[in-house]
Amino acid sequence: MQNTSFQDHSTNFQAMVSRIERYGELEKPDGYGKRTGDCGDTIEMYLSIQAGQIRMITFRVEGCANTVACGNTVSILMEGRTLTDGWRLTPENVSDYLQTLPSDHFHCAELAVGAFYKALTDYTRKQKEPWKKDYPQR
Repeated sequence: MQNTSFQDHSTNFQAMVSRIERYGELEKPDGYGKRTGDCGDTIEMYLSIQAGQIRMITFRVEGCANTVACGNTVSILMEGRTLTDGWRLTPENVSDYLQTLPSDHFHCAELAVGAFYKALTDYTRKQKEPWKKDYPQR
């Protein structure tokens, strides 16, 4: 396990750990996804989508700063992009943007991207079955 202090991280990493404006849930998201990793971290992603474009992504994390940084990175990279672009996002894109994500925490990028994919899947399902949108899920 790497022992890296906050100051040893890239400017991008530091900004993504500190950014709070996308932290929280959307009241009526167009898409929702949740993933829990083997490490115990959990991330939830909430999407707002209009006219095929990802307008806003918010998230909640129960876990480490690396997962927070990855959640924020997903929002930075994907807001304003198309749904097709969303499906092209990879954990490597997230790690590359952060520059200094510790290699033993790459799973945090996989976790964030996985929750994002689940939110995209949820959105797609709601578009195909709009009558189910307002019913609670079991």
